Amino acid sequence: MDLRIQRAVVANLCTRLNAVESGPFVLGLDHGTDSPHINYATPVPGAEITAADVADLVTAFAGRPPRLEYVTSCAPELEQLLLDAGFAVEARNEYLTCMPATLVAQPVPAGFELFVPETDGEIAGMIAVQNEAFGSPGDAGPADIDRQRRVSLRGGVFVGARTTDGRYAGGGGTVVPSDGICEVGGIAVGAAHRRRGLAGAITAEIAGRLFEAGVEVAWLEAGGDDSWRVYERAGFRPAGQRLYIARY
Repeated sequence: MDLRIQRAVVANLCTRLNAVESGPFVLGLDHGTDSPHINYATPVPGAEITAADVADLVTAFAGRPPRLEYVTSCAPELEQLLLDAGFAVEARNEYLTCMPATLVAQPVPAGFELFVPETDGEIAGMIAVQNEAFGSPGDAGPADIDRQRRVSLRGGVFVGARTTDGRYAGGGGTVVPSDGICEVGGIAVGAAHRRRGLAGAITAEIAGRLFEAGVEVAWLEAGGDDSWRVYERAGFRPAGQRLYIARY
């Protein structure tokens, strides 16, 4: 599973608007945003990596802070090379996977509805809630809306949540699926609507739509114990380790 996940990460970064290959790395750059969570690199599994390759990678970021995300078992020697080059570990996360047989549907809590964002207004409303939930409050710009539309056109799934009186309450989505694998991310619920089961309903709905489209494995990472429990209730199970590491 580690190898399948890492290959899917490589494939996803290759779909970015300004993707760059640098030796044994792929940089998933998007000049429409400065977000380090979108602009990062990952190693090609099985490739030999040297200190010179790491130096070239830093140069390839062209002034952006170099940052990597990857499944640790697929490049076991890389971390030390990065530390030697001045990188620092941001986080070590366990990723979880879900398959059609393990998915557990979650009820939509009373007073809310789920929807697939289609209009610019719906996309912007969902992204604004996500931005606030992740500590970067602000409206969605044209580049954000275009980015989500591009992913949707290539098989990505997005699900929003709103109150029955029309207030945006949460949402989440995926990257572009690759070889039967797809990452789920950005699951967010506005502060006023938490602890009602909305995050679980969004997660399960996204996974279910992926499986209906033929995806075999959905995967994600939990940001803490609360989100871990949410994802486990929806049928996600621990599967492997990933590393976030950067040089600022």
